[in-house]
Amino acid sequence: MADLRTPEAMTSKDEDANARAALLLVAALTLARLIAMFRTPLELYPDEAQSWLWSRTLAFGYASKPPMIAWAIWASTALGGDSEPWVRLPAVLFQAAATLLVFWIARRLYGSGTALAAAALYALTPAIQVSATVVASDAPLLFFIGLTICAYVALQGGEGRRRSRLAAGLGAAMGMAFLSNYAAIYALVGVGLHVALHPSARRNWSPASAAFALGTFLLIVSPHLAWNATHGFATLQHTAAEADGAARKLFHPVEFGTFVAGQFAVFGPISFAVLLLGFGLMAHRRGLEAADGLLLCFTLPAITIAALQALLSRPDANGSAVSYLPGAILVAAWLVRWRTRRLLTAALALQAVITAGFFAVVLQPRILDTLGQSNSLMRARGWAQTADIVVRRVRAEQSAGVSAVAASNSLLYYSLAYYGRDYFGQPLAAPLKIWLRRARTGNPTDDVIAPLSEGRGQRVVAVAYEGGFNTEMAADFSRVLDPQINDVWLDRKHQRRLDMFVGEGFRLGPRDATTGYPTPAWKPGDAVTATPGTPTTLVIIPTRH
Repeated sequence: MADLRTPEAMTSKDEDANARAALLLVAALTLARLIAMFRTPLELYPDEAQSWLWSRTLAFGYASKPPMIAWAIWASTALGGDSEPWVRLPAVLFQAAATLLVFWIARRLYGSGTALAAAALYALTPAIQVSATVVASDAPLLFFIGLTICAYVALQGGEGRRRSRLAAGLGAAMGMAFLSNYAAIYALVGVGLHVALHPSARRNWSPASAAFALGTFLLIVSPHLAWNATHGFATLQHTAAEADGAARKLFHPVEFGTFVAGQFAVFGPISFAVLLLGFGLMAHRRGLEAADGLLLCFTLPAITIAALQALLSRPDANGSAVSYLPGAILVAAWLVRWRTRRLLTAALALQAVITAGFFAVVLQPRILDTLGQSNSLMRARGWAQTADIVVRRVRAEQSAGVSAVAASNSLLYYSLAYYGRDYFGQPLAAPLKIWLRRARTGNPTDDVIAPLSEGRGQRVVAVAYEGGFNTEMAADFSRVLDPQINDVWLDRKHQRRLDMFVGEGFRLGPRDATTGYPTPAWKPGDAVTATPGTPTTLVIIPTRH
């Protein structure tokens, strides 16, 4: 429990004790996360496998994400190999470091007692448990957002050369945040808001310090921008395509309610309630301190914009992830200031129980199976078995020649790339490709990774799942041979149906003008013409193995 005395009443001994407690908390949670990571039977999600695949080739950008997470995976797998725990290791380390940054920021703004409470609240935030276990862009984003706020807090009151150095550090940290996730724009918004609303903040900037901040930021992000420019702005197009798809939807107040409810789940029930009520109370009573105003500038934009997105399109419970770090500090500061020891204890206890439950599920996923909630883990199961079935089929067809292996969607493609890496990594292996359901999708990701082409379509082992025999996929081949159905059991009640066939003579067929999807002109057993004057009969007799 944090010491609720004011900073003035703290002794150096108290300060040291709180710092040691924070370090012990981070060390204990990091150890627990590492144990869970190395012992969990859960496999990589397809999105994690995607980041791993990108990490095999270092670049300044990738089709749908900035490069930071791929760089981090490259480093961790170079150290320990390509197994799941080493792929996920950066998530643990980034969140451990982010928690230490929370302690530093809160101690600088409010004192070490509040800092310890803030570190505990942040470390036990439900969303952070997922972020520290599943390797994704959130973990490095939050770390560099924390580093950005550290530099900005230190900049307050800085003078001379120190101010210029801190401004350069701020620009560098913000640049690294942008290389993690474009949601780093909220940090830039936070700085702008604070400077616009607080005259004292404007006095901390000079033309020289602003130039240092902007210069280091551009220096950091310019290679990524150059990569985008030479790759058709793929990453930016992907982000814009997602926003455009959401913008076409209508006003949805129910979705807004779903988003708000989701925030109670991901931020912590008591913590999010305190954040909402505290802001209202403090604003009404004009009890906001200068430090509160600074943190609110980094907290409210992400929550507000994500809420508007939910209201106008669809909810995204993680859309406000940037607010978790400054928000945890605010909640701790208010609870300590109000001397509500019981409420702080309840918040920490509740989040600790949720954390313990999360660790239990990671170590024993069957817990969710018994509760009837196994669907939440379906995408982290069965991929190794799926890849094994596919590779065995490809090896069996090698004597007749295989020009490519085609996955029916990107999720399957990335999972096969990771769990079939021992085969697909061989120089003479059939290349892994993805069949494009649309001739060209609005999402540039599928267009640039590895589309199946006519040059690789002579004799293809085609793989589809979830939906039975894929007649749309088969329609792009002049001949379909030996369809097979395999079952991949995910738990006692659920299975993944895997459909495979050998397709010959690939040619991207006609697509519906409205949907963009294939329009098969045949059904199993029909006679079709691959080339004018050359009839080919499609013999489709599924056999279950």
